[in-house]
Amino acid sequence: MIEDRVAAVRQRIARAAERASRLPEEVTLVAVSKTWPAEAVRAAFAAGVRHFGENRVQEADAKIEGLTELRASGLRWHLVGHLQSNKARKAAALFDVIQSVHSVELAGRLARAGADLGRTLRVLVQVDLAGEAGKSGLAESAVEGALRRMRDLDGLRVEGLMVLPPYLDDPEEVRPYFARLRGLRDRVAAAGLLDGTELSMGMSHDFETAVEEGATIVRVGTAIFGERTAAA
Repeated sequence: MIEDRVAAVRQRIARAAERASRLPEEVTLVAVSKTWPAEAVRAAFAAGVRHFGENRVQEADAKIEGLTELRASGLRWHLVGHLQSNKARKAAALFDVIQSVHSVELAGRLARAGADLGRTLRVLVQVDLAGEAGKSGLAESAVEGALRRMRDLDGLRVEGLMVLPPYLDDPEEVRPYFARLRGLRDRVAAAGLLDGTELSMGMSHDFETAVEEGATIVRVGTAIFGERTAAA
């Protein structure tokens, strides 16, 4: 079942990429495995998925440890949920990419943790384009200044931007948020403030629209694993 769902998601990515005159290979599929057991990750891995996303450091810890042997075959972990500053060191040790950097303070903690671990952390900066209560992220107007401060941090590689837009039933209503993030990415990249051009945007209900608008990473959970088995 997971194998069939992965194939269907990849087909949808490919069709969306074609509509935008892009290559499917330009889009990294991150299977969001939060609340799902290691066995589900193994099934998706067997179906060809190599990147997996988790929301919480504590939940991911045991899961990542239990799948250590797959790292040699390309398994990579992304933190896609909110990261509390006091868990930055643990996150730095567990994850290959941290997509949810929402402040300069958090970036500093991660940079110090990365330096202590002897590694450069790959991160994305989360942008809040809608000002929704309960969601993290830098305001669009604050991104450039924050990135300039992050440039001075050793142990950190800021590779792009991430957005969690409002959940709207019609993906076309979400499209403007994706376009805004792409425009913001283009501006700060042109200013030399990024170490990459990543755009993490789009989830199960709207990832095709995100691909059409330039997403290089899509975060897909339900369309791969099915409905959640526990509270997210």
